[in-house]
Amino acid sequence: MIKSEYFFWLVGAVFLVMAAQMAADRTNPKRFGSASFWGLLGASFFYSTGVVDKSLPAEPLGAAVLVLIVLGGFGLTGRGTPHTPPREERAASAARFGNKLFLPALTIPVVAMLCATLLKKVRIGGEPVLEPTYETILGLGIGAIAALAVGMVVLRERRISVPLHAGRNMLESMGWALVLPQLLAVLGSIFQTAGVGDQVGRITESILPDGQRFIAVLVYCCGMVLFTIVMGNAFAAFPVMTAAVGWPVLIQQMHGSIPAILAIGMLCGFCGTLVTPMAANFNLVPAALLELDDQYGPIKAQLPTAAALLVCNIAVLALFAF
Repeated sequence: MIKSEYFFWLVGAVFLVMAAQMAADRTNPKRFGSASFWGLLGASFFYSTGVVDKSLPAEPLGAAVLVLIVLGGFGLTGRGTPHTPPREERAASAARFGNKLFLPALTIPVVAMLCATLLKKVRIGGEPVLEPTYETILGLGIGAIAALAVGMVVLRERRISVPLHAGRNMLESMGWALVLPQLLAVLGSIFQTAGVGDQVGRITESILPDGQRFIAVLVYCCGMVLFTIVMGNAFAAFPVMTAAVGWPVLIQQMHGSIPAILAIGMLCGFCGTLVTPMAANFNLVPAALLELDDQYGPIKAQLPTAAALLVCNIAVLALFAF
């Protein structure tokens, strides 16, 4: 049986290899900080297996997360000279291969879908081929490996070092922002465990006028946007605002439609995702990969859309959810 841990170990191994490349790259003025950051992250994938099965203590893993925060937060990571062909050569290569360049990207979702729907039913010797409940994430990993193979065949590349160097260049371009969504998701769990939603709910109920449905809708929708802006993740903001306003006020007190309120509330959170630098994977990373002069360019471009969507969400929720 293929276990999910194998996928995580593969990711950790890739990070460790790239960390070794960074440590040897003398063009990077902060090569040891970069190598330490990504090497520590890669090692955490292996150590966390012991934390999950309780054979290893969790405290060192928590300390590793704090070290990662220090390395990234104090600017101790950097990037070296990219090991990629010049822009003109890349443009000529893209024109030569044309739409074939989309084949590796399309391979990932196709393989992931096949694993999640067909391969999950396959058994060998009475055991499933893929670990139950983890078929999707294993499909993503298998799809990534298949996409790498397809890409090397399409581009007629025989050296595995080439995609590794290209991946390292992208990793250095994204920097610490790559792991920010995971850290923010953990922050959301901490908020939920600490009862932040309950406290916000008590404050909201104490100041919210009785029977003022529109104001309650406004508080819920705008609260989702604001918490998402702060936390950088609508999924982290959702349990806080739903526990505070969505469930006790809009659903229990005002008898709103549960699917409509929860779905539209999440959409309001996505409006916040469009306008916050904390959602680094959506906003700052694209600016870095596209080498934009203004790192906040995506946010400025998305701001009008986010505002329009928020107004529409508030109107739909107020008019049709009750």
